[in-house]
Amino acid sequence: MKKIISMLMVVTFLVVLAACNNRQNISPDSTAQSDPIETESSASSEDTILPTTGSKELDDAYAAGFDLEKQTVTLNNGEEMPVIGIGTFMLSDEQAENSVYWALRAGYHMIDTAAAYGNEAGVGRGIQRAITDGFVTREDVFVTTKLWPADYNNADAAINARLDALGVEYIDLLLLHQAMGDYEAAYKAMEQAVADGRVRSIGISNFYEEAFENLMSFATITPAVLQNEMNPTYQQVPMREIIEEYGIRSEAWFPLGGRGHTQEMFSNPVIVQIAENHGVSSAQVVLRWHMQVGSIAIPGSSNEDHIKENIDIFGFALTEEEMEQLRGLDTGVGTYDFGQAGASDRFTGDSDWVENRANGS
Repeated sequence: MKKIISMLMVVTFLVVLAACNNRQNISPDSTAQSDPIETESSASSEDTILPTTGSKELDDAYAAGFDLEKQTVTLNNGEEMPVIGIGTFMLSDEQAENSVYWALRAGYHMIDTAAAYGNEAGVGRGIQRAITDGFVTREDVFVTTKLWPADYNNADAAINARLDALGVEYIDLLLLHQAMGDYEAAYKAMEQAVADGRVRSIGISNFYEEAFENLMSFATITPAVLQNEMNPTYQQVPMREIIEEYGIRSEAWFPLGGRGHTQEMFSNPVIVQIAENHGVSSAQVVLRWHMQVGSIAIPGSSNEDHIKENIDIFGFALTEEEMEQLRGLDTGVGTYDFGQAGASDRFTGDSDWVENRANGS
């Protein structure tokens, strides 16, 4: 049964990918951080994002909510969320267990996974190992997972399945993974899960203008977080302007530019020069940029050294001149084709990951 369910997830995943246009085959890049495996997803092509230049006023408004000493932000429901965590997309169960354990040992307090990743059990084991070894308590760990559209019509049972897979009594943040299917029914089930204590905060992922407006027409709990692709070349200015008035926090998947494309980000002359200015890596510059624009970031890796490096971003600050240079990198174009003009649509997935999910591993 587990293999059948996993296969159905993969088929749905591939249908979503096929809906995007003009795919180009890619291979993982070889960089100083050779495996920055970041949280992914796709979105409805009915929504449109137009290229927009970053705004200091918008960045400052979001960053004002970040407490960089505590490394947390207070959500619109009063819950505190870490501003940086580790993503687990593309990680096997075993890799997820180790990466989560290493991250918690290195000082992280937030983990991002999803039903579709097939590694929630590994994430749960990693958390339990860290608790057993005394690095954290359960209350120290902010756990995010997501419902896949195939489960929207049976969301209440799917929420219980997420709890069982993770081995936890509550989920800190539960997201709708896609603006697809009956997400109204799923969101209402999530609201009920908040009411009965199974979930503390709820939010959405890969929602843009039209879908967001529709969700807000029936939501009785305002989403706490919107998780979309975001990085210096895709700064999500239009959606951040929309959600800012609701107090919804912006969270970035592909914070380092996207699987197979981090080298493009890390070798950008502006980023390289800023890294040299501060004696840090390009990855650290990009992640520090997220902190200073108020973007929660979830870089991922299966390499312990990279995991440690990615959270070592609180000992320096980018100058306003450097921030302005980074705002100038915004193209308004993401890795996926969300319908925006000029979308590069570069991500094709990973055949090994798809095969592993099909095999139920």
